[in-house]
Amino acid sequence: MGNNPLTEDQQRSAVASKSTWISAAVNLSLSLLQILVGLVARSQGLVADGIHSLSDLVADFVVLLATRESRKEADQEHPYGHQRFETAASLALGLLLLGVGVAMMSTALHRLIDPANIPRVSLPALWVALVALVAKESLFRYMLSIAKKVKSSMLVANAWHARSDALSSLVVGCGIVGNLLGYRVLDPVAALIVAVMIGHMGWKFAWDALQDLMDRAADDDEVKAIRDTIANTPGVRGVHDLRTRKMGDMIVVDAHIEVDANITVEAGHDIAVAARERVFEHHRVLDLLTHIDPWHRPDRDHTQHPHLTGSNALD
Repeated sequence: MGNNPLTEDQQRSAVASKSTWISAAVNLSLSLLQILVGLVARSQGLVADGIHSLSDLVADFVVLLATRESRKEADQEHPYGHQRFETAASLALGLLLLGVGVAMMSTALHRLIDPANIPRVSLPALWVALVALVAKESLFRYMLSIAKKVKSSMLVANAWHARSDALSSLVVGCGIVGNLLGYRVLDPVAALIVAVMIGHMGWKFAWDALQDLMDRAADDDEVKAIRDTIANTPGVRGVHDLRTRKMGDMIVVDAHIEVDANITVEAGHDIAVAARERVFEHHRVLDLLTHIDPWHRPDRDHTQHPHLTGSNALD
């Protein structure tokens, strides 16, 4: 018996899981290296960057869990499926980053209050910071390409999380160089900058995810494309009251479709079914709820059919 080919969702889930496991392995290695060398080399910035890498490790496991849960089939309690689990995971990632950023800010500010006791950093801290910079930037580019390939906003968020680490490693490297040159305060300053960067990115991810959980609409270009697809369906005379809401990486659509007022209910239903199939084929739409309204030829007197109004449209 031959092997059954994987569905698109299964392939997407497999690719996402593989990239996340790679990210987890990189983050585990870097966090241990950065924290240990940072403590020995007396670099607060490097330790802070290691904690950031450790938070990435936790984030990676959140992504793995969300990827698995969001692919579950729809059930009685979740008739639209579990796609919003990804959005919830993005919110969790954002809150995690925000919390880590605030904690790191507090630590750096306490160090800056007493600059006379800031120690001189040893050279190995700089080499580790450079290794972390290269590794994180490479990881970002890899994960972003995967996220675009599978069209996952959650993986995009996780990829930019890796980019935030690359930027933080750059800042930490600059702070270590400054400390080695005699400007010891630059190491905790670098730690503070990293903390602000992490907190800002965490706020952005959390806010965007919260907007999606509040039924934010799809972007204007996507809405226009969906409207055009429906309008170009044979038999459709017009489209109005089209509304969208995000459901993870999918979209739920409501639309009123205008058809000729003189056709049968069955014919109107068939046109709506054709419109749904076209939308599912061309867009990442989870469900399309259609409401059929009568369209009157402009050369006919609408007053001849007062009963054909929007409130009494065909369903």
